Amino acid sequence: MASSAKVAQQFARQLVTLSLVDGSVSAERVGGVLAYLEKHAPANAIAVLKAYHRLIATEVAKGEAVVEHAGPVSEAELASIAAALSKHYRRTVTATARERPELIAGLRVHVGDDIYESSVAAQLAALEASV
Repeated sequence: MASSAKVAQQFARQLVTLSLVDGSVSAERVGGVLAYLEKHAPANAIAVLKAYHRLIATEVAKGEAVVEHAGPVSEAELASIAAALSKHYRRTVTATARERPELIAGLRVHVGDDIYESSVAAQLAALEASV
């Protein structure tokens, strides 16, 4: 017999599947799932809600690209990055800029757990590691 934590995790994964529309989290669907859970509380409801929250946060992060930069980045460049990432991931990705002077020059882009980096600071760190 499966443990209650494992059952809660599996149920939360099913709820996340119901919350997606075309690979993106739908606020309406999430609201519907939460309304259903409020009316029909599952066994171990706290564990289900915690797992659901973590999984939804992960799915939301997959649609957001955080572009860290040392110099100025225009809105056109952000739109270009978002379009390229949307094509790569086959889902809508939005880009937001965050200034990071310690990069010296270049960019670091976070999409979910993926990191793309082309900065002088990363190149210097790699050089330092090789010496």
